[in-house]
Amino acid sequence: MIAAEGVSLFIIDDDPSVRTSITRLLRAEGADPQAFATAEEFLEFLPGITGPSCALLDIGLPGKSGLELHARLQALRPEIAVVFLTGHGDVPGAVTSMKRGAVDFLLKPVEAATLLAALTRAIARARAASSDKVTKREIALRYGELTPREREVLTHVIAGKRNKVIAAEIGTTEKTVKVHRGRIMEKMSVRSVADLVRAADKLGIKPTPSPPRAKAT
Repeated sequence: MIAAEGVSLFIIDDDPSVRTSITRLLRAEGADPQAFATAEEFLEFLPGITGPSCALLDIGLPGKSGLELHARLQALRPEIAVVFLTGHGDVPGAVTSMKRGAVDFLLKPVEAATLLAALTRAIARARAASSDKVTKREIALRYGELTPREREVLTHVIAGKRNKVIAAEIGTTEKTVKVHRGRIMEKMSVRSVADLVRAADKLGIKPTPSPPRAKAT
């Protein structure tokens, strides 16, 4: 049995026999996959997808190709883990897809054990990506509670500066910086500067370096 509880599984393949066989295999493993014949069908369904998700994606789809669909998913829903199903002639494209973040690519016809092993890896990645997305959203909400001045101080704090240095650089008192620092830690729900640095990194917030010192004449 694959541990797919709480994870949505999708099959996108234009071959009805492939969709049917994989659907039966996954249902026998306790999963409840949904199947689509084209990329366009799946993209119409995409807005309704929530939580950890994995897609078994055929490269040689009619209309929008599997590689094109993968590119769209990376732009719209990068947390969806993708495993490619491919014919021998599509191997170069599959290699490219791996470099772009696909979990694996499998040659058709694929053995059940090989498919389930790849899906197990994809499920693990999907859970991790979904958890990271939730965490990032929570951090963003906390960051949104900071005042503009607190956000400014935060960038100095994550640079590892002491309160006295921060005060001198932003033109305020050391006592005021200490108050800002305390409020930042409280609002961001962190206990240490290291935790604050990790939270800021998830949001792409960069530390503010100290200005270069004037050379002595």
